[in-house]
Formats: sequence, structure tokens, C-alpha cells
Amino acid sequence: MKTWKKVLIGIGVVLVLGIFVGITVYQSHKNLVTVQTGKAQRQNLNSVVSASGEIKPKTYVNIGANAFGKIVKLNVKEGDRVKKGDVLAQLENVQSTADVNANKASLQAAETDYIAAEAGLQTSKADLNKSESDAAHARLDWQRAQGLYKDALIAKQDYDTKKAAWESAEAMLVQAQARVEQAKAQKDSAQRHISQNQANLTRVSDVLQKTIYAAPYAGVITNLPVREGETVVMGIQNAPGSTLMTLADMSVITAEVKVDETDIVNVKIGQTAEVTIDAIPRKVFHGTVTEIGDNAMVRSTGVSTSQSTSTSEEAKDFKVVVTLTDAPEDLRPGLSTTAKITTATRSNVISIPIQALTVRNQADLVAKDAKGDVHAASPAPADAAKAKEEIQGVFVIRNKKAEFVPVDTGISGTTDIEVTKGIKEGDEVITGSYKVLRTLKPGTSVKIDNSAPSKQEESS
Repeated sequence: MKTWKKVLIGIGVVLVLGIFVGITVYQSHKNLVTVQTGKAQRQNLNSVVSASGEIKPKTYVNIGANAFGKIVKLNVKEGDRVKKGDVLAQLENVQSTADVNANKASLQAAETDYIAAEAGLQTSKADLNKSESDAAHARLDWQRAQGLYKDALIAKQDYDTKKAAWESAEAMLVQAQARVEQAKAQKDSAQRHISQNQANLTRVSDVLQKTIYAAPYAGVITNLPVREGETVVMGIQNAPGSTLMTLADMSVITAEVKVDETDIVNVKIGQTAEVTIDAIPRKVFHGTVTEIGDNAMVRSTGVSTSQSTSTSEEAKDFKVVVTLTDAPEDLRPGLSTTAKITTATRSNVISIPIQALTVRNQADLVAKDAKGDVHAASPAPADAAKAKEEIQGVFVIRNKKAEFVPVDTGISGTTDIEVTKGIKEGDEVITGSYKVLRTLKPGTSVKIDNSAPSKQEESS
């Protein structure tokens, strides 16, 4: 055989072998899916609920106007620290002071009248005693005169004189008794005048006192919307009065945050929290949950659902108060804050990346093996309703294929979630991409590529 024929035959064999190998490689990669993976590993997990809000003092009061008048003295400015009882502001009180002085004078006059009435009563009682004595003496004289007159020992004129004296003494006694009752009535009237004037004095003294505003407790003036010389009014129905200032007790500081309704069930009194404040970057403060609101608030309006007359499908939040244990002294109310509340802690548990979790219907968990035979990755559904039942699980790589494994989960951390049943430590689970996890079928051959995904893959 000639050489050129041998060369052609060799080239043909090589081409046939190359085509065969290419077809084999193509077929082997035809159904191959590229995935990213992560390991099931043991670690400590903390379940955290994050919520935003603002810094507030635990105790604060808006000091409002209790009377109508002009501010004649303002002793504080915003940011001042005051002690309990310090005079903060004063309204004009000329009329109030005059009313107090007038009522004090009236009270003194009523007390003097009472003393006079008391003396009059004592005089009337003394006159009554004298009249009783005179009446008794006149009665005895008349009784003796009766006996003497029967025995004809005295003249008729003397008898009539004794009788007239007795009758006059009896009349004087009745008159003295009436004067005593009159004196008692005058005393009672004077006593009531004293009570009336005391009540009036209490009223006008209260009006005068309301023109002076003292600090109910030690704190910081956090808001001062008025100026000296302005006129303030007290509130009436459907019309709020003037607010002079806000006094806050900064000894106990809280972070009042709004927790989503889906997370509030996990928040409990006494749980710890880490608080960050926008105005103080790169520093974490610590606190404890001390209050949980019972009423939901509509997120868009902030109005409690108990105050709303109509139902709403909008998102709702619950108020949660976190009391700070290491708040700085220069902290100011109203600063924006974020609280991360630790709702649960697990030690040394098996966990996987959260993104590895996926959901499949019963009907989806039927895969074909390499020979084309159908087999069930989970029990075959008994009917159409059960075929649509969703099962939570992960795809585990076994023999270079994706195997769907149902799992039971526990608490969720920031990036990982606890697995209580279904996989063991060291199992390699598929974590991405999202597009792959959404469409991946059980039994699919996979190729692992844990290099950083491109932006196009992330967006898909």
C-alpha cells in the first residue's frame, strides 16, 4: 500500500475518533447545570429582629398653659438642666394677686365676725342664766304671796305685784333664750362665711399658682416653642392650649421602634437588643425590651387600628420600647435609631445558608434516571390536591446530581438558618443561582462553580 493511502487512512481514523469523542462529551454535558454550593455546618445562631425608630426619654411632659395671660418671665432656654421645683416661667398675675389679697381680707373679716358672734353668744348665755335666776326668784316670791294672800296676811295689791313680777321674769327668760338662739345662728353664719371665703381664697390662689410654672421633676428642657412677652391660652374642648415647653427626664433613655407585624410574635419582654444611632456612627449601645404595644399601627399613617373606623389591608407595625443600659449623657430625644433585638439563641446547631431553602410541589418531585425510568424523589401524591402540596427542602449534591431533601427548620440568623431534620453536618447543598434553584429538577446532573457570580447571573 502506498504511503499517501496510509496517511489518508490514519487521518480518517483520527477524525472518526475525534467526532466520537466530541459527541460523547457533548452528550455528557447536554443536561449539565452549573450551581453554587454551601456546606451544612455546626455553629451558634442568633435570631434577630431589626426595627427602626427614634430615641425618647422614658419620662417626659409637655407643660401646657393652665391660664390665659402674657409670659412676663421665662427662666430657661432649650437644653437647660433644671431641678425639681425650679420656676420655669411666670405669667402676668396682677389681677390674680389682687383677687388673692381681696379674699384674704374678706376671710379675715369673716374670722373677726365669727369672734364677735362667739362673744355675743357667750353674752346671751350669761343673760339667759341671769334671766333663769330672776325667773326662779320671782316664782318663789309669787308662790309665797299666794299662801299669804289665802291667809289674808297681805293685801291684794302686794299679791298682784308679786304675780306681775313673776310673769315679767318668765317673759325675760323666754327673751333671753331667743337671744341665745339668735347668737348661735349668727355664729353659724359667721362660720359659713369663713368657709365660703376660704373656698374663694383657695380658688383664686389656684388661679394665681397657675401663673407660675415649676419643674415637676429634674430634667432637661428639650423643647421651648414660646418666647417672653407672648400670650398663651389654655385648652378648651376640641382646641388644644399653648405648649410652653417640654421637660424630659434624661436619666432613663429608650429607643422606641416599630416592629413589623410578622416579627412581633417573636419579641418578648426582657430580650436583649443592640441599638445603633445614626448621629453616633460606629458605636453600638445595649438595651433590654421593656414594653411591647398591644395595638397595631398602620404603617403609612401611624394611627392605631383601635382608633380607625375602617379596616385596612396596609402593612402594620407594633411599638416596642428598648431601654438603654449604657446611653451617653449627651443623647438627645428624636435621634433616629435602629434596634436589633435578639429573639432566640441556639448553640452548636446544624445550619445552612438561607438561600438554599426552596419549595417544590409533590408533583415536581418526580425525576427520571439516566435510563429514562421514572422514580419518585418523595412519596407519590394520592390525588390532585396532594400533588399541589408544597414541601420545603434543599437540593443536596450526591453522586454529582441534585437530590431534593425535605427539611425541618428552626430559627433564622442573618445569613443562615437552623436545620433540625433532613440533612447532616457536611452535606453540600445548592445555594444558587436563584434562577437555577427556581427551575432545578431532582436528579439533574450538576457542575459546581463557587466563583463569584457575574452581575448578569445575580440579576437573573
